[in-house]
Amino acid sequence: MNPLKKLAGETVIYGFTTILGRFVNWLLVPLYAGIFAASEYGIVINLMSYTALLVVLLTYGTETGFFRFATSENRNNVFSTLMSSLSVTTLLFLFLTFFFLTDLSVFLHVEAHKEYLVLLIITISIDVISSIPFALLRLESRPVRFGIIKLLNIGINIGLNLFFLLLCPFLEKKGIHVPFFDPQGGILYIFISYLVASVVTFCMLLPYFLKFHFYFSFRLLKEILNYSFPILIVSLAGMVNLQGDKIMMPKILGQVMSREEALAMTGIYGANYKLALVMYIFTQGFRFAFEPFFFSYSKNEDSKKVYRQVFLYFTGFGLIIFLGVMYWIDIIKFFVRRPQYYTGIIIVPWVLLANLFQGMYYSLSLWYKLTDKTIYGAYMAIAGSVITVSMNFVLLPRIGFMGSAYAVFTCFLVMCVLSLILGRRFYRINYDVGKIIFYFLLTVVFYFVGRYITFDNPWVTCLARTPLLIVFVLIFLRREMKFLFAGNFVGRMFGRK
Repeated sequence: MNPLKKLAGETVIYGFTTILGRFVNWLLVPLYAGIFAASEYGIVINLMSYTALLVVLLTYGTETGFFRFATSENRNNVFSTLMSSLSVTTLLFLFLTFFFLTDLSVFLHVEAHKEYLVLLIITISIDVISSIPFALLRLESRPVRFGIIKLLNIGINIGLNLFFLLLCPFLEKKGIHVPFFDPQGGILYIFISYLVASVVTFCMLLPYFLKFHFYFSFRLLKEILNYSFPILIVSLAGMVNLQGDKIMMPKILGQVMSREEALAMTGIYGANYKLALVMYIFTQGFRFAFEPFFFSYSKNEDSKKVYRQVFLYFTGFGLIIFLGVMYWIDIIKFFVRRPQYYTGIIIVPWVLLANLFQGMYYSLSLWYKLTDKTIYGAYMAIAGSVITVSMNFVLLPRIGFMGSAYAVFTCFLVMCVLSLILGRRFYRINYDVGKIIFYFLLTVVFYFVGRYITFDNPWVTCLARTPLLIVFVLIFLRREMKFLFAGNFVGRMFGRK
């Protein structure tokens, strides 16, 4: 099978489950915005950002380490050794967090609701333990099974959100009391839904735990950790780049305004950040498929040619997504029902581009993983984190959440450029930089032309902009069509030999 076709197929499957999950979560934004004030939603955004950071810390780069060593060592030995290590560190995490629960609740400004933290701590622990079985499914190229489990997780989470936040209050108003439902529960039910979904997911992964016999090797673990430690730094720094703004925002803004106002700003920023979710979904679906793919394909003679093609096509389709979202933003924004949240729309183009550069960085970063120079990945990620933290500290008190949008954009742009420059030295791939710059400049022109097309009716505005998007797509396909057919990537789609 054509390697690009295989990668595209797995990207579609991984992307579909990610798309559906993120899209349905996206649909929860208007639900939350319609029920909770921005300050309450800000608590959710803040706590979930810490959750994402902790999952990365507690898995300490073992997913990539698993991909790297499971292809060269006994797969059972690698799986069992990593599961043993993760189990011990996760138990240590549980002990420490529950021991310091009161202090943590004060630090996170939820001292009146420690139950939020208890639920999140358990959920984090389950998700960490589930990470290696999910990596196994990706390594074995079982995207369908991976997708089914992810879809069940999504369905349970969404179903419970709708049950607790819509159905139960409706029944209470009709005089029907649900015994285990507290009308004052509020955002507690968001965290309960996450926990139940994670428990069910863990149960579905149990057969993959049981199929491997116990084995533990300090030598093997040391080798994996030596390889994975820079990946951990990369992942931690990457998560700081993605979630640091939402973590720092309540603390920094809390110095210049009230705590409630700072949380409200965080809620507005977080809600509008999710409007750029289409690009994030695209990049994550690509990453899930691309990482195991480039490891397994690296020994082929045409590998660098394939990697070059992947980078060009990923960037082109990412720019199409950028224009599509911005041309239809006047409709998309209505998913956030309260006008209170509309002040944050201005961050969307910057966040979209930030997510695109992040995906480009994923594609470029193969050089340091294939050459075992992962320390350079750590250097670049740390540079990005320095940009994120410093720009947020400087800009947030002065221009509010736009400072965070500028920070995340600058961070991933710089990381992308650094990886491109360093990659040419250690694992040279002649990427089509000229073409990519051309498409970016063309996107800027189309974006500003589209901004001048406005009507009183938002539907008319969006429909009037759509022909511009079609023209951009046709330009991209026309210029790259010969190259695509030569790779037999979409030839059959158009009926050509």
